[in-house]
Amino acid sequence: MVIRKAETGATGRKVSLSVAAEGTAPMTEKQANQGHYEDMQSAARFPLHLSASVTAQGSAYSAETENISANGVLFAMDNDVAVGSLVDFTILLPAEIVGVRRDVQIDCRGRVVRSFEDRGRRAVGVVIDEYHFERA
Repeated sequence: MVIRKAETGATGRKVSLSVAAEGTAPMTEKQANQGHYEDMQSAARFPLHLSASVTAQGSAYSAETENISANGVLFAMDNDVAVGSLVDFTILLPAEIVGVRRDVQIDCRGRVVRSFEDRGRRAVGVVIDEYHFERA
């Protein structure tokens, strides 16, 4: 497991971001359909509101993270993405949050496990199957 910690600045609060380690086998469809989703819900969620781009079925969408956990991300979007869709997404972590000189880009691959309306926007929950950190 990779854990990144950094002070957010003026508030002095620390933000933690955890994602599954590289090489971890993606969850099988059978596991997803056997209530494994409830286990994923138990991971601590961090309310990070970051800009993201999501690509699903050849279409690109703008999104904002609502929260991030070790298992996945909840996006707020203007478009619906069907449950079961494979998605690629990029999240940009601002340098000042991560505690480095340059922004850090996280390129991820995952799949949509839930989609619902929330305060006039779509909330799309995505499990992270793969990720890669890059300095932007």
